[in-house]
Amino acid sequence: MIKLLKPLPKKLTVAFSGGVDSVAVVDFLRRKHEVTCAFFHHGTETSNKANLFVAEFCKTYSLDLITQKIDKEKPAAESYEEFWRNQRYSFLESIPGTVVTAHHLDDCIETYIYGCLHGTPKVIPYSRNNIVRPFLTTRKQEFYTWCLKNNLEWCEDQTNTDRKYMRNFIRNEIVERAFYVNPGLDKVVKKIVLKNIEPKV
Repeated sequence: MIKLLKPLPKKLTVAFSGGVDSVAVVDFLRRKHEVTCAFFHHGTETSNKANLFVAEFCKTYSLDLITQKIDKEKPAAESYEEFWRNQRYSFLESIPGTVVTAHHLDDCIETYIYGCLHGTPKVIPYSRNNIVRPFLTTRKQEFYTWCLKNNLEWCEDQTNTDRKYMRNFIRNEIVERAFYVNPGLDKVVKKIVLKNIEPKV
């Protein structure tokens, strides 16, 4: 079941990539909120495909769409993952009001594993400036279930299986083995997520 960690304002913007996660989130939220979608174009062929899908989806459901295309060269010192992430967040943080992302518990598990391997275990925080991540305790499978139940299509990002990107390597090579060691890993990480968003006394 898709669950919100905290209530959201009536009007909000959703970071919309066209993938199954963001499609589920947009459809889930548009039923009780006034949703605007925000698409960031990474300057790749994959983004060209996703941009067409997102534009058509927003037209179908009468949703406003904000787009921005990357317009800078990648610094030599940054990986593509880091560069794209920084540019994407710069775009989202420039949007007035609350911006929602579709980060989920599986993302937190990957981040936790990555952090543990580098000696800095952590999970994705609930908020960053105007950006909130209210689905951090929802498993990715729930997004698939939502889309299938509601006959929603999504745009599959082919780069998600490219193991040259560290996030993909962890997702495709390490996560399953980590669950073999600890089948309750999702519960462990969920507790950390919830602890991190509890009000500080």
